[in-house]
Amino acid sequence: MAPRLPPSKLYLIRDMIQAYDHQYSQKLVALWKRPRTLNSMVVTRAGRRGRTKRVQPGNREWATVIQGVNADGWCIPPFVILQGAHHLASRYSESNLPPEWVIRTTHNGWTNNDTGLEWIQHFDKYTASRVKGAYRMLLIDGHESHHSAKFNQFCKDKNIITICMPPHSSHLLQPLDVGCFSPLKQAYSRQIEVLVKSHINHVTKLDFFIAFREAFFTSMTKENVKAGFRGSGLAPLDPEAVLSKLDVRLGTSTSSDLPPTSANHWVSQTPHNSIEAVSQSTFIKTCISRHQSSSPTLIYTAVDQLARGTQALAHTITFLNS
Repeated sequence: MAPRLPPSKLYLIRDMIQAYDHQYSQKLVALWKRPRTLNSMVVTRAGRRGRTKRVQPGNREWATVIQGVNADGWCIPPFVILQGAHHLASRYSESNLPPEWVIRTTHNGWTNNDTGLEWIQHFDKYTASRVKGAYRMLLIDGHESHHSAKFNQFCKDKNIITICMPPHSSHLLQPLDVGCFSPLKQAYSRQIEVLVKSHINHVTKLDFFIAFREAFFTSMTKENVKAGFRGSGLAPLDPEAVLSKLDVRLGTSTSSDLPPTSANHWVSQTPHNSIEAVSQSTFIKTCISRHQSSSPTLIYTAVDQLARGTQALAHTITFLNS
């Protein structure tokens, strides 16, 4: 079944994007925040036919990667959060990570208000020079670290406009979920498969960084990022890219619920309300009943106008119902 998301939520985001983009002409940036599982132990065993088989361990460590991308297709450096009490930079020197990548630690490997503030400062550092105009727009999810007082104050001071996605909608509206998450997961899995085939049974943090680095550069491409924005209907703006995936069921009104109309004085046009839709429908029926050997162009035009009006009314009804 298609996912359920009130189209009104998409319209809200669409209208905000249109308003800010028109007023400030700023860059549109999306934030991806999703916990990443760091496999601390991968066990392999030989099957009866000599095929390697992975056994999922019970002990794992968590790693969080906070990633930002831009509608033009570029990425800011990743912000990686590991589980631990202290960060030893020398431990990761052999992984050849780019120097602009940020590594932090928390007790559980998840982000919190402090790391959220660090990330928005990281975001500002790598996007301030690319701003068109005075403002930047940032699409975020509802994680509490995005709504702390310090986070919001920093955004206000730096003219960063944040838009929070509706709950349970990131699979439709988050460009990284739409265009990059799946390729990244597949690329990372391939890197782990290489380790497994090499009989490496213990995946350390160093191994993780080496695998993630390769997976990142393989999947976080300009083409995938732009495809994510396009698939989520954000850039270029295309609400139908998301609305067409929704499971929307509209009720229909009976004729007794509609006021009487006079179709005799109706001029064929795109209807903007239910009364005009009935008039347009009556107009088409009249044209069909009178049509013999004349050109059907007028009927075709009237049907197209009715279809456009009906689509707009359907969206409006869905908005009201939500």
